[in-house]
Amino acid sequence: MGATTSRTLELLSLLQSHRHWSARELTGRLGVSDRTLRRDVERLRELGYGIESLRGTAGGYRLEAGTGLPPLLLSDDEGVAIALGLRSQATAGLRGAEHTTLSALAKIEQVLPPALRRRIEALQSHTAVGAGGAWNRSGRPTPEVDTELLGVLALACRDSERLRFRYTDATGAPSARIVEPYRLVPVARRWYLLAWDRERLDWRTFRLDRISEVFSTRVRFEPEEVSEEAARERVERAVRHRRRSIRARVVVELPQAELVEHLGWYGREVEAVDAAHCAWPIEAESVEALGMALMWLPAGVGYRIDGSPELREFLGAQAERFAAAAAAGAAPSA
Repeated sequence: MGATTSRTLELLSLLQSHRHWSARELTGRLGVSDRTLRRDVERLRELGYGIESLRGTAGGYRLEAGTGLPPLLLSDDEGVAIALGLRSQATAGLRGAEHTTLSALAKIEQVLPPALRRRIEALQSHTAVGAGGAWNRSGRPTPEVDTELLGVLALACRDSERLRFRYTDATGAPSARIVEPYRLVPVARRWYLLAWDRERLDWRTFRLDRISEVFSTRVRFEPEEVSEEAARERVERAVRHRRRSIRARVVVELPQAELVEHLGWYGREVEAVDAAHCAWPIEAESVEALGMALMWLPAGVGYRIDGSPELREFLGAQAERFAAAAAAGAAPSA
């Protein structure tokens, strides 16, 4: 009985890790006969897992959504809470756990029944996490990402499935694309899709909030080996190339470890100058946005800015405005 249970759980894990398996692949992986495989599939169906059998030359098995949440040792309320948390973390673009989050989200969304899916959509649309969107360093809201789109793209990356979609570039020009998706990469609190463009025969980076009308072709491709680090490097290079950046180097009167702890993810490029000073390289699309980034520095800590004359002129003018506003506010009213 123990071996049977272990084998059945292994079968479930395989079905969750890929959209479609042929019977030959499954019997080979599990080391069982066709008859034993069919019995194990029936056991999972009895437990509530919807497993579709496909006949013909492309026959096999795949996991599909059931009429109720399968017994994952979770109640419906717990399943809703976990899926909602995963969606919120995925759209926040948190560094370090993003791909683990997407993998877990893809698995639970795959078997989530429609009634619970609608419940999650309603909960998410009425919570603070999704109400206003994330805010970037410029003080402007980052465009929200459709969680359903995020899930569709995550599954396509996982299953190496070609996609068609409409894309609107930075100038507002629309185009139709057919791509081979590889990875979803968060950069500066935005999500990007790294994909091979089949018509342009080159790698392309697509901002998710500019993607629409996604069509799953169900055509699979043989993916190249692209590591997480290589994917991130490609996307970051593409994003830097597209935008006009204003750069500055802020020398702060703090040890490197203290500033990194204060800034968190945004302090990943802080460098030590000496035991008591560190340098924070920053860049933004405008002097206004770069000025907002300086507000992230700890209060009461001295610093100097090495930057362009345009930046220094802007900061000087703003300092005069702040001083004048403070003095006016302190003066007695007439």
